[in-house]
Amino acid sequence: MITCYLSIGSNLGERQDNIAEAINKIKHLKDTLITKVSSNIETEPVGGPVQGKYLNAAIEIQTNLSCRQLLDHLQAIERELGRVRTAKDGPRIIDLDILFYADQIINEDDLIVPHPRMKEREFVILPLKEIAPEVVKGLFRADNQKN
Repeated sequence: MITCYLSIGSNLGERQDNIAEAINKIKHLKDTLITKVSSNIETEPVGGPVQGKYLNAAIEIQTNLSCRQLLDHLQAIERELGRVRTAKDGPRIIDLDILFYADQIINEDDLIVPHPRMKEREFVILPLKEIAPEVVKGLFRADNQKN
């Protein structure tokens, strides 16, 4: 199985319930196990229109799904929970992002892994650091080695 890290966020409706429901749906994906779940943190929105605060979390999963299959399932879960894509960086009932898919680098029009902006986003780094401090440390170590 492949180790993956996902980011989860919500700032519409019952945010905590939205995150819990998304995690429950991920738990029931074929060939996928959730191995770690961070606590929820509340953060200010970044970019987009004026909107309410987010709750964010990160999870570690083990999966036999391909990265594309995983993305398709995550987007289906977003739709099931009522996500409608309107404004860029706009409010959302649920947001599910693939941060890492093992050590693979994928650069397609609609799928970029590792997530390209995660280092700039405290709402991603803080929950990820809680469940995978070595991954976060490695992420920033790579930057330091380039300089």
